[in-house]
Amino acid sequence: MHSKLRLPIIALAVSLLMLPAGKAFAQEYNPIPYAVPSLQIAPDARGGGMGDIGAATMPDVYSHYWNAAKYPFVTGNGGLAISYTPWLSKLVNDIHLINVTGFWKFGYDNLNAISASVRYFSLGEVDIFDQNTDYVMAVSPHELALDVAYSRKLSETFSGAVTLRYIRADYSTGSDETTPGNAFSADIAGYNESYLNLGRSEALLGLGINISNIGTKISYDGGNTSMFLPANLRLGASLGLPVDNKNTFSFSFDINKLLVPTPQLLVEGESDEDRQRRIDSYMNTSSIAGIFKSFGDAPGGFNEEMQELAWSAGVEYFYNNQFSLRTGYYHESEYKGNRRYLAFGAGFRMDAFQIDAAYLVSTAQSNPLDQTLRVSLGFDLDGLRQLMR
Repeated sequence: MHSKLRLPIIALAVSLLMLPAGKAFAQEYNPIPYAVPSLQIAPDARGGGMGDIGAATMPDVYSHYWNAAKYPFVTGNGGLAISYTPWLSKLVNDIHLINVTGFWKFGYDNLNAISASVRYFSLGEVDIFDQNTDYVMAVSPHELALDVAYSRKLSETFSGAVTLRYIRADYSTGSDETTPGNAFSADIAGYNESYLNLGRSEALLGLGINISNIGTKISYDGGNTSMFLPANLRLGASLGLPVDNKNTFSFSFDINKLLVPTPQLLVEGESDEDRQRRIDSYMNTSSIAGIFKSFGDAPGGFNEEMQELAWSAGVEYFYNNQFSLRTGYYHESEYKGNRRYLAFGAGFRMDAFQIDAAYLVSTAQSNPLDQTLRVSLGFDLDGLRQLMR
């Protein structure tokens, strides 16, 4: 694919999602459109290797994206990680997501933690041509998110976190019709970690919740129109089961619900005025009102609301707390995007660093990450100090 084709293809895809359709079509396929799609891309290879799971998995340096409330339970005082995720790698080689995350625990008994991340999603270099197909300029469309989070352990087993986020999406083509979009959002998260006696083993049970991207809407045309951010509710559970002193299995499950209104498509026999009134009502819905509306506005009723739930299940095996193998499955309704894939991963951990890799195999229609290798590298600050002594 030549780079100059990317922006038209992206614009066409978004336009198709927003087109009204007949009632029969709405019952078959009605995905929810939203802006800044890179906010929904799992940045790290550990969670990616289990089918995009992380709300309640064992806390680690990558926890910021999944559930920042896990940080007070991380072993160690601080860490830093960088992740690289290719996108559409089977077609192009310069679309990718780079994510840098770090955290630091402080205060009495390290009950508090502060974390931050930088996400940069690049669409590569795109050539712009005029109506006469003459070259005009090259642009570099991208999406950027800057986060900072504060988390605190509120009891022996429970912690909470709040994340603040600045978002910028720049698809400018050099004309007055397109402008960079800016938005602000917040996450609210909670995590509970407790032990259960299962036979002769003491299992670790994790429960997590993260409501993410609660914030403003974003506009790419100077405020004439605006789109919803991908506000999302993620619930998760994880059970770590030790087999012996060196072998541990963990089983995890996440469920996601987009907190974005469902498009109200064309109703058979509807007048143009009524149709336009419904479109205007959808476009003018505030982001907060849209969150509450998203729980009961699907045109197909309760059945379609259930189709808007996506889930993933994964298994992770640790040997001697150093070597790990992972696998998982992600499922999304065929009527809401049809993203379905198997994931495989592996990791190696030492006192000072850890490296993780993940590989995705789509089981439904083409997925932008199909047959893509993702890599993450994490560092433990206490371990690095020991090496430098």
